[in-house]
Parts: sequence; C-alpha cells; structure tokens
Amino acid sequence: MDIELWIKAALMGIVEGLTEFLPVSSTGHLILAGHLLGFTDAKAKVFEIAIQTGAILAVILVYWERLRRTVVALPHEVKARAFWINVAIGVVPAVVLGLLLGAAIKAHLFTPQVVASALIVGGFIILWAERRQAHAQTVRIHEVDHMKPWDALKVGLVQCVALVPGMSRSGATIIGGMLLGLSRRSATDFSFYLAIPTLIGAGGYSLWKERALLSAADLPMFLVGLLFSFASAWLCVRWLLRYIASNSFVPFAWYRIVFGIVVLATASWL
Repeated sequence: MDIELWIKAALMGIVEGLTEFLPVSSTGHLILAGHLLGFTDAKAKVFEIAIQTGAILAVILVYWERLRRTVVALPHEVKARAFWINVAIGVVPAVVLGLLLGAAIKAHLFTPQVVASALIVGGFIILWAERRQAHAQTVRIHEVDHMKPWDALKVGLVQCVALVPGMSRSGATIIGGMLLGLSRRSATDFSFYLAIPTLIGAGGYSLWKERALLSAADLPMFLVGLLFSFASAWLCVRWLLRYIASNSFVPFAWYRIVFGIVVLATASWL
C-alpha cells in the first residue's frame, strides 16, 4: 500500500473536480499539478483522463432529473429527441479531431509554457465575451431547448479549441456559446451536457488504449482519484450554477491571466 501515491491521487482528483467545469482548464491545472507532485509518467497521463469520469458522475447526479425525463420522453416527444440530437451533434467535432490529432497534441503541447499561454489568451477572450454579453441584444437563446442543430454544431466546433491544453473545454463551450448568442445559463447547461459523452468517451478510450500499462495493483489509486474527483466536482457544479445566476465570468478571466503570468515566470522550475 503506497500512501504517498494515494495522497497524490487524492490531490489530483480534487484539482480535476474543482477545475473541470470552471472556465480555467482542468487539463492545464492537472499538467501543472502533476509536475509539482512528480506525477508525470505515462500511467499518470491515463489517470488524469480516467478520473474525469468521477467529475462527470457528479454532473449526471446534479442534472439527473432533466436527463431522466428526456430519456423517458424520447419515443414520443420531439423536444426530447431534439435535445439529444443537439448533444450528439455538439460532441462529434471534438471526437473526430481528438482521434486525429490527440497523439500529436499530447506529444508537443502538454507543457507548462503552452498551458500558461493558453490560460492568458483564454482570459482575455472571456473578458471580451462578457463585455459583449453585457449588451442584451446579443443574447438570442435563453434555454437549451431553443437551440437548433446549427447552434449545437457551432458550439461543438468551438469545443475543439479545448484540445489545446490550458484553453479549457468548459471555458471554450461556455464562452463560445455566449459569443454565439446563448445566455450565460444556457451556455453553461449545454457545456455540462456535452461533457457527459465527451469525457466518458475520452476516459474509456484512454483506459482501453493504454490497458497494457495498467494492472490490478493500480485500481486503488484510480478509485481514490475518482472518489475525490466526484466529491469536489459535485460541490463545484452546484456552486457554479448558483454563481452564474447573478455573476459574470470576469473573475475567472483575471484568475487565468494572473495564474498564466505566474506560471510563465516560474516555468523553468516546473
């Protein structure tokens, strides 16, 4: 029993859960946390993707009633079918590009310098998007159910930006959605719905692809990461849904910019 490894797994799980659904880049934070903890080998990379499943289980729990209702209504309700069609359309672009470019991105872009630069750029994009959304006429979609397939495709294409570590999947879909005319709440909701198939698929694919690296002895480490990822994500999602009711993402933008500058200034130590 490696207690030190379990502690690292718990810390990484907490980082994943707290950052997966905020527009601050969970992948970027996991890369930086992994460097600080000395948790950077090939198995650690699989671990980082796999524990996203814990965070997704938290989203499923929070949105359970909506998800259950739309699944039950699929055979006889047009709105329910439209909802799941939009989710499917939104997922496809990132899946295709991830399969085509994933290996190259991991080989060349998973560095503190790239993460920091993406954090800073993303921060300024958030500031621009929030200033733009302050003008009410730019908002044309106030509910996810009002989205058309073309809206879902555009948000899905924006999600591809998050393949660059540090850009943030949730940040790309939420802020991208806002720039495309979705309200802050509807963009956040749709981001969460897209995350369910996207991250479960990524986690399952990574585990299967790298199964030769893993053994039964790794199970406790993965379970610890999943547990802490789930708990911290559940708290974070519930808090975020309350926060966006009356607040903007501007504080996250400044956090990204300041954090990115600090990382660039100290990159040689990571």
